[in-house]
Amino acid sequence: MKEEIHYPIEERSIKENEAGGGYKSIGTIEEIFANLIRKKMGNDGTYYQNNLTEHINYVRRVAHEKASTLYNKVAFSSTPQTSLDILRAEVDSKLLDLAPEAAEKLMIAFRSVASEHPEEWSHALTSCRRFLEDLADVLYPPKDDQVKGRTLGKAQYINRLWAFMDESIESESNKELAKAHVDYLGSYLERANKLGHKGVHADLSRTEAIKAVFHTYLLVADILDYLKRDATKASKRLNIHTASLDELESVLGISRAVAKEIIKQRVEYGVLDTARLATIKGIGQKTVSLAEQLLSFEPIK
Repeated sequence: MKEEIHYPIEERSIKENEAGGGYKSIGTIEEIFANLIRKKMGNDGTYYQNNLTEHINYVRRVAHEKASTLYNKVAFSSTPQTSLDILRAEVDSKLLDLAPEAAEKLMIAFRSVASEHPEEWSHALTSCRRFLEDLADVLYPPKDDQVKGRTLGKAQYINRLWAFMDESIESESNKELAKAHVDYLGSYLERANKLGHKGVHADLSRTEAIKAVFHTYLLVADILDYLKRDATKASKRLNIHTASLDELESVLGISRAVAKEIIKQRVEYGVLDTARLATIKGIGQKTVSLAEQLLSFEPIK
């Protein structure tokens, strides 16, 4: 056995001393220590209070360090994911009302970066760009004129999102920040797409794809906050009784097999509610809650 590979040097120095209990269980060492205290003895010829105390303190310290590391990993690693879930649920819900087809592209982009397949990461970048193009078509259709020197044709979707925010935001400080975010994301996507085309198997490609998707969600959250209330009435919510396989899969983030089960259930029972949805294998409470936020369960006449 080699030091620092099979055991720490500090552990060896603590446990090699027989007077401190060696490799006996910590419970046994504590009992020996308590017995010496009870008999008011410093040692019994084999075990010594000082050595036992040193051993016990070492085990407590190391156990505390390992427990703290594990706690921090479990307690805090889930926080960004939980926060992102909240943001995604709100953005996806509003987008499905405003532009269902565009919303589906953004959801697909998010699922793509979670994949282990490198080609999916490049697809995520493409989905983000197409999503922004569709969103610009809804919020600020192409025009032949210019706004503050920016052309607003079909291909200039970033300029059109910029113009939308320029007209929609009253606060000058908020307006400048929001427009800067639009410009930044546009150049970011252009650069990330070039990286993806150079080689989707590069490690950087996935990192760039993830950052692009996150930036897109943040940008959309900004845009939706400034939308006029009547803008969100452009379309009805997706209904669970008429949603396609692809729509169920992308909106709820479920597998193809689970989406098929939803369709089988709605055919068999005619009407689906959250209780019936929860009985389907592969659907947990988180998915049911997401369905309540993003889908309509109103029966189809």
